[in-house]
Amino acid sequence: MRLVRVTHPFHPWHGRSYEFVVRRKKWGEDRVYFRDEAGEVASLPTAWTDAGGEDPFVVLAAGRSPFRTEDLLALADLIDHCDGRSGGAQGMTP
Repeated sequence: MRLVRVTHPFHPWHGRSYEFVVRRKKWGEDRVYFRDEAGEVASLPTAWTDAGGEDPFVVLAAGRSPFRTEDLLALADLIDHCDGRSGGAQGMTP
């Protein structure tokens, strides 16, 4: 039986291993399907598991930064959108 481990540091299942079912693209992203504790099939983005291999950013950051620039920019855009602002972080200048 092949296992898949949740590696996303902020996910509540972080560090847990589950029985691997299949890996496929769904909803425009690569996902891993596995059986949870109840035997139900669940899925997570492959990047949140050890099935996706090591993330180069995580390796290079070596624990110094848990946030990627692209993720912070996406978060800033989401906050701007929720606040009703336009432009977003992508258009910001230092």
